[in-house]
Amino acid sequence: MARILAVGIATLDIINLVEDYPAEDAEVRALEQELRRGGNATNTLVVLSQFGHQCSWAGTLADEPDARIIRADLAHHAVDVSAVELLPRGKVPTSYITLSQRTGSRTIVHYRDLPEYSFEHFRAIDLARFDWVHFEGRNVEATLRMLQRLKELHPALPCSLEIEKPRPGIEQLLPYPDLLIFSRVYARARGFQRAEGLFERVRAVAPHAQMVCGWGEGGAYARDRDNRGYHTPAFPPPRLVDTLAAGDVFNAGIIHGLVRRRSLELTLIEAARLAGRKCGQQGIERLAG
Repeated sequence: MARILAVGIATLDIINLVEDYPAEDAEVRALEQELRRGGNATNTLVVLSQFGHQCSWAGTLADEPDARIIRADLAHHAVDVSAVELLPRGKVPTSYITLSQRTGSRTIVHYRDLPEYSFEHFRAIDLARFDWVHFEGRNVEATLRMLQRLKELHPALPCSLEIEKPRPGIEQLLPYPDLLIFSRVYARARGFQRAEGLFERVRAVAPHAQMVCGWGEGGAYARDRDNRGYHTPAFPPPRLVDTLAAGDVFNAGIIHGLVRRRSLELTLIEAARLAGRKCGQQGIERLAG
């Protein structure tokens, strides 16, 4: 299996399961409460680890008690944290999540008081040890320098970029990755009601990239390097339980398929199927069975 590095964040997720999402100024009782380690990059790595890949995380942690929960969970899933930037002050990014039992939807209030991962720490990583590098589309200035360094030193090393939100300047990153993973949120924020329109626009600045875009209940779309397009329907579970981290699971499915040299078409179908399976259960454990 592959050696995969992901650059991004880890969070502490405080999840309250409620019967229905509360109205404003309401008081409701939580049916359950759970603490989980979250964050796009680390969620994706945990799923990839379940498939047998050797996973490493590059991100920041504060030297404070909540970081122990994150470290313990990553250790449990055999995710290497030797590239982590440990900061003496700050607060682990924390997401306060309200999960509706009736609909499976999640509402997130996020708090962070921690600098993003620095280029200086990334520069110290021996990238030759890896078969794939994945980036969250955040911290644009530093991520641009990371992508440029990767392509300068290891032009044949495949890398992917998740573009989830329309952050200022994020389009600067598009020409570098081999795989671009877009969200429906990003596509619509940029004025596209169909993934194909987004792909056509991006092709002009990233002519050699494979592109993928999840579209929720509308399935997922992809475009290969030869500009061939693919679509898969969604695979909803018999009962919708928990959509939290479904996008991260989908991303893991895409990387897992491509790093094994599966076709983009088959990879897209299997990633959508994996995301559907996740939506039928709490959390992201035991998805690779």
